[in-house]
Amino acid sequence: MKKIVIGTRGSMLALWQANWVKSEIEKRNPGVEAVLEKIKTTGDKILDVPLAKVGGKGLFVKEIEEALLSGKVDLAVNSMKDVPTIFPEGLHLRAITEREDPRDAVLSRNNARLLELPKGAKIGTSSLRRQAQLLHARPDFEMLHLRGNLDTRMRKLSEGHFDAIILAGAGVRRLGWADKITEYLPTEVSLPAIGQGALGIETRTDDKEINSLVAFFDHPDTSVAVRAERALLKRLEGGCQVPIAAYGEVDGDTLKLTGLVASTDGMTLIKDSVEGKRMDAEPLGVKLAVRLLDKGAWDILKDLYDVNPPGGA
Repeated sequence: MKKIVIGTRGSMLALWQANWVKSEIEKRNPGVEAVLEKIKTTGDKILDVPLAKVGGKGLFVKEIEEALLSGKVDLAVNSMKDVPTIFPEGLHLRAITEREDPRDAVLSRNNARLLELPKGAKIGTSSLRRQAQLLHARPDFEMLHLRGNLDTRMRKLSEGHFDAIILAGAGVRRLGWADKITEYLPTEVSLPAIGQGALGIETRTDDKEINSLVAFFDHPDTSVAVRAERALLKRLEGGCQVPIAAYGEVDGDTLKLTGLVASTDGMTLIKDSVEGKRMDAEPLGVKLAVRLLDKGAWDILKDLYDVNPPGGA
């Protein structure tokens, strides 16, 4: 029996995702046993500070990537929205799994829909992206910092700290809590995070055996959409300190990509879409990023970090 080691964070959702990958590998490869190696990341250790204030990229993957490079683990399973656009030398993204529903989900105390909540309702989220878009729709909302694992966040809602909380619907569904969702937000109201709903499988570039073993996870349509979204993010050089969103939709050979950059107070929201051939996914992502910069995104971003102006490639 060949043993392979999967690196994962230790949260309930991360373990569900890693166990799903483990079972799919073992199902297709009867001679392989996959075991999980739980790794605590920087993002897991700092729970009392908003991610935007922690700064840096790869807060939920750095320690896992170090374990990959050292050979302690053979592959890593991450939520795609946590995977940085630049990899350490020797590592790459081998597969992007089929996307679960990418929309943001509202969980509210009295099962009230988001836009029906009373004036000044307290909304819990850890995401500046969600905060900006919701304030754009409802400037009266009081946005409150909410970190922690999904079960912790849901407990805080039930304890009355918030009128509603906003989570990635995919994670809630994966843990079997879909019945707790009040509503899914249309992408017109809340454009998802880059890669939201998909998992990324990261491996060492030179490990032919593992690369071959996990190749079946790569879902062509999801991969095209997410790679376009990530190309946009890379051109904008974005981290978690600014609201950036993108969502790719594939229909046959056509890819439609919608992107957004907003100010954290929701007052300025710049949004645009491009359409083209799926084979041009990454160039389309860059093209849309430059269009957003041209339309005013550069004015938002340049105050936060050193980003190339629209003319800079």
